[in-house]
Amino acid sequence: MTKSERVYYERRAPEYDDWYLGTGLFAGRTRPGWHEEVGALASVLRSLSFRSVLDVGCGTGFLTRHLACRVTGFDQSLSMLRIARSRLKDGSVVQGDALNLPFHAGAFGCLMAGHFYGHLAGSARTRFLAEARRVAGRILIIDAAMREDVRPEEVQERLLQDGSRHSVYKRYFMPAQLISELGGGNVLHGGRWFVAVLAEGQKENGSK
Repeated sequence: MTKSERVYYERRAPEYDDWYLGTGLFAGRTRPGWHEEVGALASVLRSLSFRSVLDVGCGTGFLTRHLACRVTGFDQSLSMLRIARSRLKDGSVVQGDALNLPFHAGAFGCLMAGHFYGHLAGSARTRFLAEARRVAGRILIIDAAMREDVRPEEVQERLLQDGSRHSVYKRYFMPAQLISELGGGNVLHGGRWFVAVLAEGQKENGSK
């Protein structure tokens, strides 16, 4: 992640949830079925059964809070983590670099990345997946679904409430594409707005 992108996410933290909730700058957007899909993602996360989950790029913990296990929220933004910490009452938060995770091999039952993988380009994707497989037994990727009104890969201009504009790299996925990139897996959700795929990683230390 570039320095400008780090600045963007640090500034975006107070208004990050507006994207999910359809408030703030997103209040005027027409997104049929959006709220139902956000609810479906929450249900998927509540249904998962893992001893522990590392949520990389956890942001404000909007999705993370639905995990019913020991959770570690991980993000490079302190502003995001401050909000996430307030939501993860029984969990913990760690600041750091997702391409160099400060955890031992097999430390977690699952690594989750919600709307993070799609912001990685080229070699960063390869490095991230290697780290994900190193530290976790399973890998859960939640990201934006490919639609007719978007390109598979683009640099987007993002506007914040303070009027600042930022450039962010973004990809969109078909479920089969994501499964292919992960080397296999199962589709947990495939809708108009979101896709969620669960793939194999490394067996958790102490698991049978």
